[in-house]
Amino acid sequence: MKRLRRGKKKGDTWGEESAAAAAEQEAPAGQQGELADDGEDRTGWQTSTAGLSGMTRLARIGAWVLVASGPLMGIAALAASSGPAQGAPKKTAAVRQASGTGPSGFATLYVTAFLEAGEGTERSLAPYFSGAVNLTVPPGTRSVTRSAVLGARETAPGYWSVTIAATVTVKDKKGTAGPAAVQYYRVGVQALGPENAGGTSSSGDALVGYTATSLPAQVAAPEALKPGALGYGTSRGSSTSDPATETASGFLGAYLAGSGDLSRYTSPGVRLQPVAPAPYTAVKVTHVDDDSPSAGDQKVPGDGAKRHLLVSIAATDKDGRAWPLTYALDLSSRAGRWEVAALADAPVLKPDSQPSAAPATATAAPDSDGASTPTATPTAASPAASALPSPSSS
Repeated sequence: MKRLRRGKKKGDTWGEESAAAAAEQEAPAGQQGELADDGEDRTGWQTSTAGLSGMTRLARIGAWVLVASGPLMGIAALAASSGPAQGAPKKTAAVRQASGTGPSGFATLYVTAFLEAGEGTERSLAPYFSGAVNLTVPPGTRSVTRSAVLGARETAPGYWSVTIAATVTVKDKKGTAGPAAVQYYRVGVQALGPENAGGTSSSGDALVGYTATSLPAQVAAPEALKPGALGYGTSRGSSTSDPATETASGFLGAYLAGSGDLSRYTSPGVRLQPVAPAPYTAVKVTHVDDDSPSAGDQKVPGDGAKRHLLVSIAATDKDGRAWPLTYALDLSSRAGRWEVAALADAPVLKPDSQPSAAPATATAAPDSDGASTPTATPTAASPAASALPSPSSS
C-alpha cells in the first residue's frame, strides 16, 4: 500500500487523498494509525490548506454580505426610530366645554330692555350694547310679561348666537294694550371670562363680561313638531277596577292632594316626596294607557314584573276648578299587587321614534302701531321644545 502511494505523482493531490482514504478504510484497525502517520508529511498540510481556503472564502462572502446589507439595515433602523412607540399612549385633544348659561342670561335681559325702551331712554341699553341707538317710539309702547331662552349656539370661541322667546304686549296709539303675543329674537353675544361663563380663558379668576354685537334681530318662530309614537299600546280607559290603575289613582291622590300615605303605593326603597303644600283637593283618573299585552288582562303577575303607565287625570283645586295633568309611572309587581317603582321623567317612546314637522296656522299679532300682522304660530309642540332656528330662518 505504501509503494502504491509513493508511486503517485507529487502534483496529484486529489489522487493521493483518495488513495489514502481508501487505504484507511481497507486496513486493519491496527494499521490505520500507521497510515495516518505516514501520510502526515504528504497529505496533512494539503488537507489543512484546503480547509482553510474554504473557510476564507466563506468569511469573505459573509463580509461582503454585511457590507451590502449595511445601508438597508440603517434605513430600517431609521424607520423604526421615527415611528411611534408601541407602548406609548396617544395624546388626545382636550374637548372644550363652554357653557352658554351666562350669554343666555345676558341676552334675555338685553332683549327685555330693548323691547321696553323708547325715545329718550336709549341709554338703558348701554350696559348691553355700546353702539348708537335711535328709537322713535314712546317708551313703554311694548312690555314683556315673560321670556325664555330657546337655545344658545357658540358660533366661534367665546361668541354666541342666542335665541329668546318673549311674550310681548303692544299698545296702540291711543295707549290701549293689545293681546299678548310671543315674539322671537336672536342676539349675538361676545363673552369674556372662563369657559364655564362662555368665554375662552382657562383661568377661573379671569374677568367675566358680556356685550352684544348688534341690536336684536326679530326672527320667525321655530318649526312646530308633532311628537313621535309613544310606547303605550294598550288603552285601559278610566276604570279603576284594574289593579294597576287603582295603584296609579291612589298614588297620584296622595302625591298631589295629600290623601293618604305616599309610601303605601311605592316599592320598598323608593323615596318620593308629595307636593307640599297640596295644590289640589281631589284627583280623578280620566284615562290610562299602558304597555300590557291586553286590556282584558287584569291579573297581577309574579313578583318583579314591570309595567309602564301613562295616566291622565283631572286635578281639582280648592275653588273647584279642574286642571288636566298627565303622569308617566313605572310599576313593579310584588306580593300580588302593583307598586310605583318610579315617577318617570318623561313618557316612554317607541324604539326609533322621531318627531315630525307639524303644519303652522297663521294668527294676527299686533305691531308697534296696533295693526294686526299675520305671524306663524306653532300648533303642536311648545316652542321651548323646538329646535333652535338656523340662520337661514331669520
